[in-house]
Amino acid sequence: MSAEAPSPAPALPPARATVVKNNRAQIVIFSALTLLLTAATVWGGQIWLRNSETLVFAVGDQNGPEAKFAAKLATVLKNNSSRLRLKIATNPDNAKALAQFDRRDANLAILRTDAKVPPRARALAILEHDVVLVLSPGDKKIKSFAELKKKRIAVVGDGDNSVNFVRSALEIADNPDAAQRVQPAPPGTPIDRLFASGFGAVIAIEHASKFIKDKSYEQFARRSGFTLNAIDAAKALARKYPAISEETVSKGMLSASPAIPDDDVDTIGLEWLLVAQSRMSSTTAAELARLIYENKSELVLADGFASKIEPAETDKDAFIVAHQGAAEYINDDTKSFMDRYSDVLYLAAAALSVIGSIFAAIYTKVTRVAPRKASELAAAILEIGERMQHATCIDHLDQLQDELEAILRRAVVGLRDGSVSSDGLDTFKLGYELVRDEIALRRDHFKRHPPAQDDNVVVVKAANA
Repeated sequence: MSAEAPSPAPALPPARATVVKNNRAQIVIFSALTLLLTAATVWGGQIWLRNSETLVFAVGDQNGPEAKFAAKLATVLKNNSSRLRLKIATNPDNAKALAQFDRRDANLAILRTDAKVPPRARALAILEHDVVLVLSPGDKKIKSFAELKKKRIAVVGDGDNSVNFVRSALEIADNPDAAQRVQPAPPGTPIDRLFASGFGAVIAIEHASKFIKDKSYEQFARRSGFTLNAIDAAKALARKYPAISEETVSKGMLSASPAIPDDDVDTIGLEWLLVAQSRMSSTTAAELARLIYENKSELVLADGFASKIEPAETDKDAFIVAHQGAAEYINDDTKSFMDRYSDVLYLAAAALSVIGSIFAAIYTKVTRVAPRKASELAAAILEIGERMQHATCIDHLDQLQDELEAILRRAVVGLRDGSVSSDGLDTFKLGYELVRDEIALRRDHFKRHPPAQDDNVVVVKAANA
């Protein structure tokens, strides 16, 4: 019996062949669409990674005020959804931290102005003031700076750093005699015990915030009394040594009863500065300055350090020049939102328009239902951003905010019912967040600078991509 030849496969009906052909076309189309969305996701991820930034903050001992402030600042950046992140690098002491900063291995550091200042350090903010108190026993007033130089002095403060500062300010030569005349006080030693041991003066150098909270001076005043002496050469010393600042001890600062001092007293002091590398971008420095100044209460340490954060000195002859980005923010001199991001938004809108048009055409071919173009929503957001820079009062901003939220509601509803495509959603989100944040910043600016007083000021917003 001969083998039968296999019969050929039956031909598909015309209708079924058409369905198979359409299915194959859909597979090709959705495969191409998947590749396109993958490429867009990778591109968006690259932009996000490029715009996010990690800063190294060099600090001394992990239990010191510098490390504690850095930890507070890291929390503030996280809570405010900033693109900036901090990596805290601890060192044995603050001198080692400044050395790390000087080697450019760190972006941020904290220094007292009597320290060796790295040449590329630029100030972002003044965190604290150290005040110099010249105390004498009982009612024995020290009449002049020249008389103070002749006294045997005990220094209460930051160990050798404060002792070296006092010797430098008093212009006492570094010799064995100087070591006897100016000595560090043992930690925790009461002032009256220092006077009883033969010291003619006690110079205390501490944070101004600590002096206000310290009740030991009031207790000592009630027990045996002391005199707070003015430094008559304060102005001359500040001119001679740029690291020194003129300070004032206000009435009753050390003791309320009895009132010490009984009137404002002139003295000298030092400043604690947050500094950044000069090569840090102006955008990054401005964002840091904004977050620090707007969240002062969140940065105060338990002992009062950084309780009165002040803007960095923006004069060109300042001891440590302010970073350009911080100075621009302090002086309200940065670029406006549209000046900085108009090109990016126009390019994003154009790209969104092209991608949205292609996706809408493909989706229409496959499902016969044409979704609304996402590019229309992006264009509307961009229009609000353009109009926002011409707003003259908070009421105008409220109207623009309502329009922005209405666009968001339309997008959410459209995504739910399919009338809006999800293609380009990342770009839409970027435009929405930028315009929303800029409206909030401009609202805050109007509160701080009413339009009737400063109509021409333009608020700045650092990049928050």
